Amino acid sequence: MTALHDLTLAQQSQALSSGQTTSVALTRHALDRIAAHTDLGAFLHVDAEGALAAAAASDARRAAGQALGPLDGLPIAHKDIFVTQGLPTTAASKMLQGYQSPFDATVVAQLKAAGAVTVGKLNCDEFAMGGANENSAYGVARNPWDTDRIPGGSSGASAVAVSARLVAATTGTDTGGSIRQPAALTGITGIKPTYGRCSRFGMIAFASSLDQAGPMARTAEDCALLLDAMSGFDERDATSAEQVRLHDGSLTANAPGVIGRELDALSQAAKRADPARPLAGLRVGVPKEFFGDGVSADVLATTRAALAQLEALGATLVDVSLPRTELSIPVYYIIAPAEASSNLSRFDGVKFGHRAAKYTDLNDMYRKTRAEGFGAEVKRRIMIGAYVLSHGYYDAYYLQAQKLRRMIADDFQAAFKVCDVIAGPVAPTVAREIGSQTDPVQEYLADIFTLPASLAGLPGMSVPAGFGEGGLPVGLQLIGNYWQEAQLLHAAHAFQQATDWHQRQPAALA
Repeated sequence: MTALHDLTLAQQSQALSSGQTTSVALTRHALDRIAAHTDLGAFLHVDAEGALAAAAASDARRAAGQALGPLDGLPIAHKDIFVTQGLPTTAASKMLQGYQSPFDATVVAQLKAAGAVTVGKLNCDEFAMGGANENSAYGVARNPWDTDRIPGGSSGASAVAVSARLVAATTGTDTGGSIRQPAALTGITGIKPTYGRCSRFGMIAFASSLDQAGPMARTAEDCALLLDAMSGFDERDATSAEQVRLHDGSLTANAPGVIGRELDALSQAAKRADPARPLAGLRVGVPKEFFGDGVSADVLATTRAALAQLEALGATLVDVSLPRTELSIPVYYIIAPAEASSNLSRFDGVKFGHRAAKYTDLNDMYRKTRAEGFGAEVKRRIMIGAYVLSHGYYDAYYLQAQKLRRMIADDFQAAFKVCDVIAGPVAPTVAREIGSQTDPVQEYLADIFTLPASLAGLPGMSVPAGFGEGGLPVGLQLIGNYWQEAQLLHAAHAFQQATDWHQRQPAALA
């Protein structure tokens, strides 16, 4: 039998159903592998006792013939931005060191209800602010393909845990590319759903109009399993969508199971039409702005080869334009810090989290607590946000950024009149070396291809597409129209059925 850590989430589920293994065996194997690879810096907290108890309960349900959830008995891990009852939740910040939430985030609760076994909490950039996982207060996470390289961020450790096969799937969050970029740099699959598809309740806020939860796994099939369970309307989240639009244009309630049913329908239709060309009829838009100066030659070559593979599967490539792509960087880095400065004002040392040990009065306590608790990048974004929201600058910066955000969204809608899916690179280069970038503005520029979809609230995903310089992974980005996650996952699955990039793994960790 294939080693347990080499099984995908879907394969682990099949092994449980056939009696080839048990949830306890899967969970114990994952815990052993996590313990053997602590040098990667992926986990901030491992809950061995709780995970084994949940696994045993799943095995007991299965043995008794009880109804099972779609993820029953499968070990996963959560980015430490989701609050979890009984486990520490720190957002990788000293500000929340030792904090334990009295409740679960909705996403965590939904995955528990589906039967998933939580093995622990994953490292990330502090308060999800960063693109390298270098901003964590608890150390960097390392790319399994080259441990001197970054895994991307902010969901860097979520990507590391999957790429190194510590667990088959993890949760992440994507505000400006924080699922897609680390997925690309570590050779795994990750999807940011449409804004509002998944509840943000219990997800520690960075930028509330941009933050969205999503799954990270080795395959599109596994991402679909996780996303199908994570999705759904939540009355506790004012931005949660009550209805979603299906591929045929009809509306249905936003609930677990919707994506799975739509994927089945798309798959059956493709098989009936032409099994050898599962993407026949799919129009793939190729924006010229994604293939210009600033993108390394190896990334360009790999991305173009992936586009050719989509053509071979029946898709038609269509030239499109997203003319305000470059403007997405200043727009995002005005809006996101503005929202962060507001959201993080709650961390003041009064009710929860870190409090300075010595202070003279309330204002002194605020100053010292926040100075001690926040890292450099978080402070930088709070100050930028406070500046653009201040009197005299609000109209000049924040309001103008919001107007441009609408124009960026309109550019996508113009493109979707002639295509169904937009494809291009996820990041301009492969993973850089840890510590090699000291200019925060240059770091922000690396988000140029992921920010536009985030600003528009569109679904986007990264699919392993090959390797570039130094044998490091390159991801293909697929962007869909609102609520078209099933279409993206269908296209990604067809691509993965015809290629083996997603099956490759770092030789040192085999």
